[in-house]
Amino acid sequence: MADALSFLSVTALAEGYRAGRFTPRDICAQAMARLSEWEPRLNAFIDPMTDEVRRQADEASRALARGEDKGPLHGIPVAIKDIIDVAGVETSCATRALPPRRAARDADCVRRLREAGAILFGKTNLLEFAYGIAHPAFGQTNNPCDPSRTAGGSSGGSAAAVAAGIVPLALGTDTGGSVRAPAAYCGIVGLKPSFGRLSLEGVHPLAPSLDHLGLLGRSVEDVALGLAALAPLPAAGVGELASIRLGVCRNQWDSPALRPQVRLAGNAVLGRLKSAGVTMVDVALPSPERMTAALLDILLPEAALVHAQTYRDAASGYAPGTAAQIEAGAVLPAVRYLDAKRHQQHWTAELGTLFEAVDAIISPTVPFVAPDTDPALSAEGDDEILTLTHANLTGAPGLSLPCRRESGLPVGLQLTGKPGADAALLALARRLEPLL
Repeated sequence: MADALSFLSVTALAEGYRAGRFTPRDICAQAMARLSEWEPRLNAFIDPMTDEVRRQADEASRALARGEDKGPLHGIPVAIKDIIDVAGVETSCATRALPPRRAARDADCVRRLREAGAILFGKTNLLEFAYGIAHPAFGQTNNPCDPSRTAGGSSGGSAAAVAAGIVPLALGTDTGGSVRAPAAYCGIVGLKPSFGRLSLEGVHPLAPSLDHLGLLGRSVEDVALGLAALAPLPAAGVGELASIRLGVCRNQWDSPALRPQVRLAGNAVLGRLKSAGVTMVDVALPSPERMTAALLDILLPEAALVHAQTYRDAASGYAPGTAAQIEAGAVLPAVRYLDAKRHQQHWTAELGTLFEAVDAIISPTVPFVAPDTDPALSAEGDDEILTLTHANLTGAPGLSLPCRRESGLPVGLQLTGKPGADAALLALARRLEPLL
């Protein structure tokens, strides 16, 4: 029974609460027991906030007993990436460059979760400042599917907490794929909404023109419920499978970086979708390598500016790899940054025209299954972010869905929607999810 409770959906938990089968107190006790079973093997949590979780669970249970119902997330445990402020709790950003800072107030997203009745279940581990490198003092988060491998970054702690059955939902951030990559590695759903859809107030920045807040869950429906609590969404539906048109960008699917097991899984899903009546349309995007190089030419200098003062004051507190990236961003020529921004604007318009012919673009989320360690940021043609960057550069919503396992490890497929059309993308993903 305990394991069954650990993997209930948000909707099933809500129904169980209202039917009196269990309470938020029961579910949080089970979640804490599950966390104890997994830690420290996963290294998913920096601060499990145990006493605060118990207090919130008691409060949510009493409120429901009184008939006070705040909606679908009432009493639902949600883990928070430790780059996001929770009032009264330290934010570490998984670094030693800054001392942990006790937040004076909730980030906007956390405030909205509280208003929706959610239980804030701990601060999760991440790559240092969400910048692609695990700080030695905090270490890598490991994958519940195979703890000898990484859960991915930078939102690995949030992804692992969901995949391990500790929580049904978690918050992460995504600047170059940091929600969708760990979702793919861990076999769960990861959503990067459209740029600007969710407030980043109270979230430590990395590259402001690329940063997104995101959600991780075990189903599209769970992620959609989480997003609706953070930002109202219009109603959206989708027609019959025969009316759906998916864009296939061949320079992503045919990239030499794509490992055989991912290609095999992806081709099997494309075949299944075609058999179900979905129309596949070849579409053209710039090469993944060009888009990745442009993203890094924006990310590195923006991150260097964000960290300029802290790096001057406490360079020795950074992981060596993070320090090297900050230094590289500080000397990157302005002409490269401006050229990348020019291409970003052009490619955003170009992507917009594609959605006149297709409902979404389908691609591998990452070119390989979970590796042993977190790959370094790179545009060398064999990098995990190759098929992720088009959504960050253009601000389009992107969703990673688990499609199958190869050699026991999950493979993710990504749907990219029209910028601003998050509700339509989620409706489409719900329709396709059973076929994956």
